[in-house]
Amino acid sequence: MKKPLLIGVTGGIGSGKTTVCRIFEALGIPVYSADERAKWLVDHDAILKSDVTRLLGSEAYDEAGRYNRSWVAAQVFAKPDLLLQLNALIHPRVHADTELWARGYADKPYVIKEAALLRAAGEDGNNLDKLVVVQSPLELRIHRIHQRDPHRSAQEIKNIISRQISDEERIEMADYVVYNNDTQLLIPQVLRLHEAFCQTGL
Repeated sequence: MKKPLLIGVTGGIGSGKTTVCRIFEALGIPVYSADERAKWLVDHDAILKSDVTRLLGSEAYDEAGRYNRSWVAAQVFAKPDLLLQLNALIHPRVHADTELWARGYADKPYVIKEAALLRAAGEDGNNLDKLVVVQSPLELRIHRIHQRDPHRSAQEIKNIISRQISDEERIEMADYVVYNNDTQLLIPQVLRLHEAFCQTGL
């Protein structure tokens, strides 16, 4: 069965990756939000719920069976190894879910997988064919985040950014870079990528 190309779109918080994905959607390209889908899976995927409970204990879910996000966050906040173990449970389920989702779009030349953290295409056995990184200047990112989340201080936003991988690391992984700044138009950059992916996917 023919599969569409799977194109990853990533970028740091405030870079505008969601805006880029909306342009792809306006062009008729399906977008899979890995971060939103992961939240759904930890609540509804029976295998994943069982694995998470085995790792963290019964308090990982409340009496109604909903994922206890605040409790889990408190457990893994100061325990990087535990967070790695949790991600090692969630990521394969998201990977399998992405594969199943993409098969439903055999009529499309390509589909998009949006996530805050993606590795280079093909790295660690991931299923990406190409990786697009959305790049934006730090001060502009801080401004956008503050507009979106006015309760966050500039220092808090910088702390969040500092915990993510660096722009240099992202660009090193990228097959393509989209510059979302005040000097380069965004839509023409996405249109060029769309044309390239449509030709490759045929």
